Amino acid sequence: MAVDYFYNDFEEAEPTRISSLKNTFPRQLMEDFGEDSYFVADPRGFETVVHYIANQFLSHNNNKITDPRLKLKKTVRKIYQSKNKVIITTEDGSVYHANYVIVTVSVGVLQSDLIEFVPRLPLWKKLAINNFDMAIYTKIFMKFPCKFWPTGPGTEFFLYAHETRGYFTIWQHLENELPGENMIFVTVTDEESRRIEQQSEKKTKAEIMQVLKKMFGNGKQIPEPDTMLIPKWWSNRLYKGSYSNWPNGYTLHSYHDLQQPFDRLYFAGEHTNSTYLGYVDGAYFSGINTANALIKCLKHFCEGRRS
Repeated sequence: MAVDYFYNDFEEAEPTRISSLKNTFPRQLMEDFGEDSYFVADPRGFETVVHYIANQFLSHNNNKITDPRLKLKKTVRKIYQSKNKVIITTEDGSVYHANYVIVTVSVGVLQSDLIEFVPRLPLWKKLAINNFDMAIYTKIFMKFPCKFWPTGPGTEFFLYAHETRGYFTIWQHLENELPGENMIFVTVTDEESRRIEQQSEKKTKAEIMQVLKKMFGNGKQIPEPDTMLIPKWWSNRLYKGSYSNWPNGYTLHSYHDLQQPFDRLYFAGEHTNSTYLGYVDGAYFSGINTANALIKCLKHFCEGRRS
């Protein structure tokens, strides 16, 4: 069961009984970008990629974005559209007017009540959104005062077998990426992610230490971690999960509805790109495709818009 988890849930974040079209997207990624898989350990962080792209069309100075059109720390709570305009209201009371809007929040946020749509999204759109899956993928990082796990060739991953599927199954040390930092992390997904997000970090830490002692103790004293990071993608209202999955029984017709504009509202995000569904690549290309569709519409060639 641990090996099955490694080959399935570790990629899709859900058991095979939940997600369909498995291996389709990883295969497409390999064809387009190669078979190698790398753990990004750039100290600048992944946000460097976002800044690089943003600098191509937003005003910036010394790699700091200064464009007044970019509004940060604004949580959209209401989107109102009439026959010829869209009005957006944020949590701090700010109001923005537009002719059209591209909504790029995750499908998990669309499934929540964070944003009020006026008028409400039509039934065909709501069904397409609510019947899709938002997976949860959690990497729990720990930094220790010393290494007590094997390092060297062939030791990057460790599997822990437990009667509960996904119970702290997949471990990975970061000695190759961050040598001398004494860091290790464990990946949990789906129901285990939900369970961990709902309990105290103290309890999670105790469970992790118990597993580590079983794996590497051998009578030795295992030190407590100096620091521990537990992301909470599911309970964070701005994400409500990590990435989307195509669920079993979900039709191409429903997926087309998921992508479709509704009057003056257009939709983008990784969940709307079937080629790279669940990946950053999908989010990037869906943004380009949706922007181009809206540009065509502005030139009076609207296609496929539904009310």
